[in-house]
Amino acid sequence: MNKESEIRLEKLDKLKALGINPFAYEFRNNTPIKDIVANFQETTPPQVTTAAGRILSIRAHGKAAFMDLRDKTGKIQIYIKKDKVSELNYQIYELLDIGDIIGVKGQLFKTRTGEVTIMAETLTFLTKALLPLPEKWHGLQDVNLRYRQRYVDMIASPEVQQTFMTRSAIIKAIRAYMDAQGFMEVETPMMHPIPGGAAARPFIIPWIWTCISGLLRNYT
Repeated sequence: MNKESEIRLEKLDKLKALGINPFAYEFRNNTPIKDIVANFQETTPPQVTTAAGRILSIRAHGKAAFMDLRDKTGKIQIYIKKDKVSELNYQIYELLDIGDIIGVKGQLFKTRTGEVTIMAETLTFLTKALLPLPEKWHGLQDVNLRYRQRYVDMIASPEVQQTFMTRSAIIKAIRAYMDAQGFMEVETPMMHPIPGGAAARPFIIPWIWTCISGLLRNYT
């Protein structure tokens, strides 16, 4: 276990000490981030919204901080200020790490640069990330790890997530069309106890010959 993982585990214990479930099972949020940004209007009083997602970055500025929050539809900026939230909520903020999943409720506004932002009023801790995410500028470089841990690949690379979402939509459309035409979907097993393979006959290679051929390769 590396040092960063140890620090995250310590924060996990501190969350529990505050009476917070670091792996909450519910957050009532019906507004995708993409819709929050698209439907933003500067009104008086400001719009109040809720959002939930994974923290991509944290930029601290004294007793305030900006965070980037992303769900499967998009990304939005969160602004948290010590005098705008409860003491417990600020303690939660101090225990956050990149990769954690949180829920946020607050008023919408635009920064001087024109970015739609949520001024946090309450924070709900949803999931503590115990392992650090891949370095954001280079993404996940290990091809074998990308194939074996697709969830990490999709977190690190939004374009990979979009590819899988598109693939899922295509498969869903094909299934809907075939179902409407009266076809039945049948799954054949990938593994079964009866050897086969079209017209090929199964055969057995004694392990001793496998060992000998391996040794011969090492000496040639």
